[in-house]
This record gives sequence, C-alpha cells and structure tokens, in this order.
Amino acid sequence: MENKKELSPVQREELISLLKVRFEKNMNRHKGIEWADVQAKLNHPGGEVKLWSLNEMERTGGEPDVVEYDEKAGRLPAGRQEYIFYDCSAESPKGRRSICYDREALESRKEHKPANSAVGMATEMGIELLTEEQYRELSRVLGTNFDLKTSSWVKTPAGIRKLGGALFCDCRYNQVFVYHNGAESYYAARAFRGSLRV
Repeated sequence: MENKKELSPVQREELISLLKVRFEKNMNRHKGIEWADVQAKLNHPGGEVKLWSLNEMERTGGEPDVVEYDEKAGRLPAGRQEYIFYDCSAESPKGRRSICYDREALESRKEHKPANSAVGMATEMGIELLTEEQYRELSRVLGTNFDLKTSSWVKTPAGIRKLGGALFCDCRYNQVFVYHNGAESYYAARAFRGSLRV
C-alpha cells in the first residue's frame, strides 16, 4: 500500500528548491544556519514525512522557513541537530481559515459547523500550533508586518481551554496582541500558524 505521507521524487525536488530559494532570500531569519545543513536533515532517513508536512504547510499557504535552531539538539552527535520551520506567510495561511480551535469545540457546535479545527488540521499535517511565546519569537524575526488583517489561533493553556476558551494572536500598531474567544468560534480571517522540527 502506498504511503500517502510521501511526496513523489519530482514533488520533493520542487519543494526543496522552493524552500532553498526562500531560505536564501531571507537570511535575516536564520543567521548562522547553512542551507546545506538543513537540506542534509531533510534528505536524512525519516525526512520523507517531514517533507510531506512541509509540503502541507506550503500547500495551505504557510510559506514555511527556518526560524529557529534547537541549541540543545545542537549538542547531540552530528546529524542530530534540529531546525525549526515556522509558517512565515504575511497573513494567517489562507488554506486553514474558518476553523474553530479543536475537535471538542467542533463537536460542541450543533449547526453551522466549520470544516475542521486548528488542532485537528495541525495533527493531520504533522505539525504543532505555535505557542504564544513562539508567535512573539516570530514577530522578533519578521517584525510586526504579519497578521495585519488576519489572526492566528495559538496553543492554549489547559486551564483556559477547560473553561471553554482559546487564545489567538495578531499584530496591530507594531505590537503583538493576544486575545481570547470561545474555542468553538471561527472566522474567515482566522487560521493558525504552525511549526515543524526537522
């Protein structure tokens, strides 16, 4: 049976080429990181599933790029370092909008249900929702010139979620703002941003 979480050789080549161009065009996002090292990780055994996830990020409008390098992983033997891709699109990814926060929220809606949830989509794609801290880190890398017209669900602490809420972020007035909504709510201008460790 064919593994659906695997790209064809042509798709792999096209994606790696696209990621390389984006990486080299935005060196300010990943100072001190070499593309050759990132590509070696992507071509490493087990990289096929990571490439599939990156392709899903790209396909849904996330424009993934390397933003972080895991220093702890950097102390591991050669080839074990981890690079972290974030969605770097100017606005919250278009292919992930109009979704509520998680499956529980989705199931709680009796009518006008959205097609999916942020947590559900992230799981299907093999990525993690950004935390509030990671969203702020992204703003340090990109500046506050993203999510100016949209907003992004972020990973919500269990205590808030237990009470029915969920958090989202956006950028306005050169600042990152964190807000709350009922987890079952959804909007045409809200999606989520994700991260992937490679």
